[in-house]
Amino acid sequence: MNRKILLVDDDQKIRTLLKTYLEKNQYEVLLAHDGTSFLAEFERSRNELSLVILDVMLPDTDGFALCARVRKSSAVPIIMLTASADDTDKIVGLELGADDYIGKPYNPRELLARIKAIHRRMGEATPSAPRALRFAGFTLDTLERTLTGPDGETVKLTGLDFQLLKLLVERPGEILDRNWLAEATRGRDLGPLDRSLDVQVSRLRQRLGDRDAQLIKTVRGSGYVFSASVSAD
Repeated sequence: MNRKILLVDDDQKIRTLLKTYLEKNQYEVLLAHDGTSFLAEFERSRNELSLVILDVMLPDTDGFALCARVRKSSAVPIIMLTASADDTDKIVGLELGADDYIGKPYNPRELLARIKAIHRRMGEATPSAPRALRFAGFTLDTLERTLTGPDGETVKLTGLDFQLLKLLVERPGEILDRNWLAEATRGRDLGPLDRSLDVQVSRLRQRLGDRDAQLIKTVRGSGYVFSASVSAD
């Protein structure tokens, strides 16, 4: 699969360090130093990118605004870098469509592990599994990684949205543990105060128009259960 990453960070030393480190690990890295240069590079390379890394604090804008701009037209995976110890930044990023986040300061090895986990999930293939999973008028195409709504329109999903929905739809009626879902979608367990999975589920419900949580139900103290009937072909 493609391994081209676009990174925006206003710290030149960090940009240079990460570019060198990631290129040693066989990634191609494009750099931007602010929001303007990021958007210009994104427009040039958007169809070639496999991942975007956004620093939250930038001189002319912030990573949240850039995340929202990207999500209007692309489902490319997004990792956000935040220096804030407050979980608010993380939650806002996830609500806007980010796939993962990492707090500063961080070890480049940790960032590389997150990148590899996202690319691994994007490249996972299960040839024996059914291609189309149908529920409540929706059709999830597991090969094209698309979701079609009851009206025939394509529902926009990020890579993480798709991964989470596929896990739920493949196991209807089964209570799925929160930590198991976090491990399967993000490659790590949830911390005691980590709300990232709950934010992701809330965002997925919005995508499905599931305002009353009838498709994805919360099981207090356990996790989530997908309650719709599912057919496969």
